[in-house]
Amino acid sequence: MRKLFLLLCCSGICLGIYAYLIEPRWMEVKKNVIEDSDIPTTFSGLNIIFISDIHHGPYFSRERVERVVQEVNGLNPNIIILGGDYVHRDSKYIDPCFEALSGLKAPLGIYAVLGNHDNWEGTEQTKQAMQKAGVKLLDNEAMWLEVDGARIKVGGSGDLWTEKQLLDPLLSDVDESDYFILISHNPDFAEELTSNKVDLMLSGHTHGGQVTMFGLWAPLVPSEHGQKYRTGLVETEQTTVLISNGVGTITPPLRFFARPQINLITLKTN
Repeated sequence: MRKLFLLLCCSGICLGIYAYLIEPRWMEVKKNVIEDSDIPTTFSGLNIIFISDIHHGPYFSRERVERVVQEVNGLNPNIIILGGDYVHRDSKYIDPCFEALSGLKAPLGIYAVLGNHDNWEGTEQTKQAMQKAGVKLLDNEAMWLEVDGARIKVGGSGDLWTEKQLLDPLLSDVDESDYFILISHNPDFAEELTSNKVDLMLSGHTHGGQVTMFGLWAPLVPSEHGQKYRTGLVETEQTTVLISNGVGTITPPLRFFARPQINLITLKTN
């Protein structure tokens, strides 16, 4: 009995060390090829980097943000998209985070939305820091991106928990034959879509569950729809949703079978 107790204690300690010290720093580049006939041929093969939920703060240092920037730039993305929740717990982390993110480079631009934590910690300060860093905020805004006369549209919705979502104006000049990417920090917004003009929705917020039962199920997912939008690609009646595990963590700063992710998306015409 004593040996079993000691074994369980040792196993618990090892799992705790792994979840606290190893997996939160074990970043993966998660690759997805997105095929769609609406993607113009001039965009076929272009790479989008999507990163979300950095949560720079007491558990994710500026040095780690800078390492993320270096890794992203090393992937030579054409477009970079940021999915919100840049800081954790205190507005003092906003400016340092975006000073580090100012090093991101993508020839077709860097686009972002706000997350719930950004609005909790300082909406206006975040917007100002974002602008100074050369990041285009697309909260309830959208932009056409053009390559050799062909174009796709990238837009963002306001955060589901803390802002209004004004999607109709973003879609007013979009035909069903156009390719439209929507950034929504919270993947639950997919349930609000009534238009089939959104081809791909990029979200974070759930952290992949952060602590899971070996990647199969998470006891806590910040979603009204259980495990549905926990992680990965989800097909809905209206669109395809890609949910990132994100980069950082909230309290407690643990990850277990929900590795932090940089998402590399390659567009392909089919």
